[in-house]
Amino acid sequence: MFRFKLKRLWIRWTTWEYLPIWLSNIPIVGFYCWYAAKARHPLFFSAANPVIPLGGAIGESKYDILRRIPAEVLPKTVFVPIGTGFEQILQSMQAAGITFPLIAKPDVGERGFLVKKIETPDALRDHLARYPVDFIVQEFLTLPFEATVLFIRFPGLNSKFRITSVCVKEFLSVTGDGRRNIRSLILDHARAAFQLERLDLEYPGGLEQIPDAGRILPLGAIGNHCLGTKFLDGNYLIDNQLIKIFEPICRRIEGIHYGRFDLKSASLEALKNGQFKVMELNGVLGEPAHVYDPAVGPWRAYRDFLRHWRFIFEVSEANRKTGVPVATLREGWQLAQQYFAYKKLLAQAGTKPQRDVFY
Repeated sequence: MFRFKLKRLWIRWTTWEYLPIWLSNIPIVGFYCWYAAKARHPLFFSAANPVIPLGGAIGESKYDILRRIPAEVLPKTVFVPIGTGFEQILQSMQAAGITFPLIAKPDVGERGFLVKKIETPDALRDHLARYPVDFIVQEFLTLPFEATVLFIRFPGLNSKFRITSVCVKEFLSVTGDGRRNIRSLILDHARAAFQLERLDLEYPGGLEQIPDAGRILPLGAIGNHCLGTKFLDGNYLIDNQLIKIFEPICRRIEGIHYGRFDLKSASLEALKNGQFKVMELNGVLGEPAHVYDPAVGPWRAYRDFLRHWRFIFEVSEANRKTGVPVATLREGWQLAQQYFAYKKLLAQAGTKPQRDVFY
């Protein structure tokens, strides 16, 4: 176990995608400062998406953004305000056609914070009761292909539109060999090993089971990097066909000029044919997720981060010229205070392990 911990520590401090956020973000803070100075306003980015508070930098409502997206690409979704009676929640789900399992996520959050697959009504009741905030209940999409698509569009009917990043997600799993238990398979898997503590909590006792040879065991249903999902560079998919699919959709979303779709589809071919569902749309802090591909490396990653901060600056400046205001420092401070109070409330509620089994 000591060798395992030492190896994991070495990977964490020497591999780009595993570096602590505070460390990996140092150059990105520099990029932001450069463009803030150039725009002569620290909150210049808020003009990029005028219908989202601070452009989507902090504390935005996911449901408010989802309501702006064309209905044909949205999964079945129900907004659950704090204090809603559970029977009313079930009735709303039934009216929307949502069945179990489903996805529950807080209306305000980031990086998969408290996003959970819920299997039963009792589990949903417990989850919502533990965290006293507004929630979103969404159908669990079984579509196997998950990706992110980041776009920019300038103001005006016939203005420039670009897709600037595509990331394809590969869910974490291990494959049984008929001899070793799941814990041993995880310890031999560099990416899965980082998830050992989480998996111990989510599958109590389950890691001691010995799966049959060739059996693929998924280790998560949520496509977040922090949960072990592998992000792959999908920029080679950007072509005229993809632009033709996304441009009309993005131009129908008023007031959002820089955004990243988190979506699912049956396959790459289905995505290219416009058959997909959007789980979320992130604003200015929607990263070009392809940079976390292990093959990308830090130099290219920072080059692409710099490029996207330039896009945010350019879109913001273009919007400002049309009369879009920039958020004031007071507005930014108030939103930040509200958000950190919200996170503190959730932290005090604690976490509750998901008690699932593999078989």
